[in-house]
Amino acid sequence: MLIRMLLFFLLFLAALPLFMVVTGQAQLGRDFRRADRSSAGIAPLAENTPEAVVQVYAARALNWRGIFGVHCWIATKPQDAVEYNIHHVIGWRLYRNLPVVVSAPGIPDGRWFGNEPIVVGELRGDAAHKAIPKILEAVASYPYPNEYNLWPGPNSNTFVAYVGRHVPELRMDLPPTAIGKDYPINGSIFDRAPSGTGFQISMLGVLGVTLAREEGIELNLLGLNFGIDFYKPALKLPFVGRIGVGEH
Repeated sequence: MLIRMLLFFLLFLAALPLFMVVTGQAQLGRDFRRADRSSAGIAPLAENTPEAVVQVYAARALNWRGIFGVHCWIATKPQDAVEYNIHHVIGWRLYRNLPVVVSAPGIPDGRWFGNEPIVVGELRGDAAHKAIPKILEAVASYPYPNEYNLWPGPNSNTFVAYVGRHVPELRMDLPPTAIGKDYPINGSIFDRAPSGTGFQISMLGVLGVTLAREEGIELNLLGLNFGIDFYKPALKLPFVGRIGVGEH
């Protein structure tokens, strides 16, 4: 009986990547040089929005990487600013001997090489105004500015999770497909959850458990996340992501 259940689980797990490709949720064969990077029309226009804005985004990664996970980034617009700054980690910069952390003006809700972004955390007005200096401080103190590993980390999702832990006001609930979000900082086994609303135990980012109000219960097996969100009822699965309220 136990063997049958294990075989069923493995077959189910193996079917999820195929499901992502067949349904078009993870599209293959895109040329990064021609892929759409335009605005998805989610963020408020900076020139029409005097209040401060902070938004955390996630979008499927490019080509085959998108089967497994998402790329996350943070957009900030200080009060009365007429443009956004984008904060994220870009792994290919290592090939040019550049720091992987990028903080620069840009399109806050730009499609990630053709993949639609979703908002996984947001602050407006006074809350955003107070949070932006903390975000910039966390960006500057990220301990892996010259390191990048697709799996298990540190990567772009490790960076955003690090900022989330230092700015719990964001209460970001990173998708279960944000592989790398559970990578431990400086080898720490015990830390805050990325949302800052609970705690997690992580062994090198490949085995661990998270218990938090925003994330619910998450189990990390080899970087794949399984979980249940009780606050906003949903099932969390690797490859597919969140199934339920506030799907992402």
